[in-house]
Amino acid sequence: QVQLVESGGGLVQAGGSLRLSCAASGSIGSIKTMGWYRQAPGKEREVVATINTIGITNYVNYVNSVKGRFTISRDNAENTVWLQMNSLKVDDTAVYYCYANAPLPYWGQGTQVTVSS
Repeated sequence: QVQLVESGGGLVQAGGSLRLSCAASGSIGSIKTMGWYRQAPGKEREVVATINTIGITNYVNYVNSVKGRFTISRDNAENTVWLQMNSLKVDDTAVYYCYANAPLPYWGQGTQVTVSS
């Protein structure tokens, strides 16, 4: 079992920044990929960014809509993953969920990000 706890959501104006954090606990040694998904009202949950650590190398992927604006990072020693979100847009408004593949999928409770115009 893996537990994920997110923090850092909130209300921000367009063009602003937020940093989301996700702390993992439990069977953390089994975690492979971690990442962030989001779900906007009336839309399906979509992947935002993932990070997979193999040895000392982090392999990251981003959905096209956030490339150049969002940065995912991970500290395996602290069992934490972050999502730095810059140049936020109204379309980024959603509930953001932390994700871990261990190898079963685990989800956090979600944190609301609201971007106002």
